[in-house]
Amino acid sequence: MSSEVFENARLTYEHHMRTCRQCHADTVPCAVSKHLLRICNNARRELLRTGGRAAQA
Repeated sequence: MSSEVFENARLTYEHHMRTCRQCHADTVPCAVSKHLLRICNNARRELLRTGGRAAQA
């Protein structure tokens, strides 16, 4: 389950980075990007804490 949560968070963040006009044009990520990255990092930490293996993001 944790692996699925991490993968979903990672894919959501990567999709946002590809499609967000502000993130694409500026060198500074938008607030949504920062939030999604925080969710992804928290999911990765939880996966590692529970003994799962996280893919390199």
